[in-house]
Amino acid sequence: MKKMILMLALALPILASAQKIGHVNSQEIMAIMPETKQMGEKLDSLQSSYETQLANMQEEFNKKLTEFQQQQATMTAGVREFRQQELAEMEQRMQMFYQTVQKELQAKQVEYLQPVQTKLLEAINKVGAAQGCTYVMDKAGMLYIAPDALDLTAAVKAELGIK
Repeated sequence: MKKMILMLALALPILASAQKIGHVNSQEIMAIMPETKQMGEKLDSLQSSYETQLANMQEEFNKKLTEFQQQQATMTAGVREFRQQELAEMEQRMQMFYQTVQKELQAKQVEYLQPVQTKLLEAINKVGAAQGCTYVMDKAGMLYIAPDALDLTAAVKAELGIK
């Protein structure tokens, strides 16, 4: 029994050192993936479209506000109140539109990012398995990386077909 415990105690450090741990810089890889660029272009296009709509709304509001300011002295109290309410409603619609657009842009970013992240994770898994790694960590979350650590970033880039 004592011999078995002694053998186990001697074998544990050997078994523990047999684990390979690799690391990747996923942010670096993600930044150069063509899908990330395409995602950015889609989001920019969508944002530009929304900005155009918002600018049109703002232009219409400014036109009605200027018109109101020029004519308010000659308006009856009832018409003036109606126009003020109309302007307040327009301003509220613009604010609601802006908030809706922000939420939609965030949702689209998540939607577009998900397949890119999945593709990156699949490549990391494939390279990690091919290299015989027990664990693959992201470099961004590491506090210390030894000089002889196994960096899989280049291999993952190659797997994805990017430089």
